Amino acid sequence: MVYWETAHRVPDQPKVALDFARQWQSADKIVFSRTLRAPTSARTRIENNFDVDLIKRIKKDAVQNISIDGPNLAGQAIRAGLVDEFHMIVCPVIVGGGKRFFPEHAKMNLKLMNDHRFKSGVVVLKYAVQ
Repeated sequence: MVYWETAHRVPDQPKVALDFARQWQSADKIVFSRTLRAPTSARTRIENNFDVDLIKRIKKDAVQNISIDGPNLAGQAIRAGLVDEFHMIVCPVIVGGGKRFFPEHAKMNLKLMNDHRFKSGVVVLKYAVQ
């Protein structure tokens, strides 16, 4: 993800990439890692272990949406009941492997809030946890 630190310098970037780069650069980021010792991007800090209480405090104090990404980390947040919405991006490519989207034994009721279909076949689905 550190690519987004300098993506605005890459020639001929589409507007959507430049918009995302600006969002990335202005966001405060926490990387949960047991191996990284120092951040490689601005506005980033390293935490060694996923801390449910830390995420609860961040959610309570947040003035903007927060995002938890990556299947292992998101799975921990789902199991801890910290996730309010899912934004799923479905791409029309089959790679034949990978990690599950939801952690094993996850159970929750979801309500479709929005869907957007792109000409490329990509579909973005937004669900609220009920």
